Amino acid sequence: MMNDKDVQEHHKMLKKLTNTKSLTEFREYLKEGIYDPGIFKAFFLAGGPGSGKSFVTQSAFAGTGLKVVNSDSAFETGLKKTNLSLKMPDEEEYFRNIIRQKAKTTTATMLDTYVNGRLGLIIDATGRDLPLVTRQVSMLKAIGYDCYMIFVNTSLDVAIQRNINRPRTIPEYLVKNNWEKVQLNIGTFQRIFSPKRMMILDNNRSEKELVSVTLNSASRFIRSQLNKKPENYIALSWIKKELDAKRNIWVKEMKWKYQVKQR
Repeated sequence: MMNDKDVQEHHKMLKKLTNTKSLTEFREYLKEGIYDPGIFKAFFLAGGPGSGKSFVTQSAFAGTGLKVVNSDSAFETGLKKTNLSLKMPDEEEYFRNIIRQKAKTTTATMLDTYVNGRLGLIIDATGRDLPLVTRQVSMLKAIGYDCYMIFVNTSLDVAIQRNINRPRTIPEYLVKNNWEKVQLNIGTFQRIFSPKRMMILDNNRSEKELVSVTLNSASRFIRSQLNKKPENYIALSWIKKELDAKRNIWVKEMKWKYQVKQR
């Protein structure tokens, strides 16, 4: 049982813990990590070669703080470092396959690191590999993520022309093959993500129209989702546990500081 002196000391400590400065510091401390931009949000990008996904990533997602996961970017970097052609000639296929596998391994490691911190994600891929997208969505939902998709759509003719104009090109038959496979997956994507969490962008327009119309629409969709608190109950449970743990650490630290000052 506390005596009068203990009660007075206890009251002093409570006053110290609840003054304006300490409360402000406490709120900022709680925000660190728990309320990072896009926490528990994952945006999947899909679209065939030449659809303009990279442009959407750089423009519509600008300033969001989300982490980009893109094996194609790592693959292209690998080609440049090894002085392989971005035109993808047949005689270099063996070496390209080695670099592509390394790019996939590097990207998988990056994804694991981001997911461990529950950071907001942009998963930039073609959407051709339906089983892979399905597995990734299931894995992310299982640990609390809310998942969304932006499908960047073009006609086949536009995709072929843009592929010709790109620094890194692929054979026309592959453009057609990839485009057809991605188109077949649209209906399944709508079932996986739900219509409210999937946006189909028509990117057949000119660059000027793309900036003024398509990107504005994409930006509104992205920010409307980011402004929402996580909805997955697993995420809400994780956040509560993290907040409780941080509160306990903070109170222990403040108690220790107070006791040191009283010595």
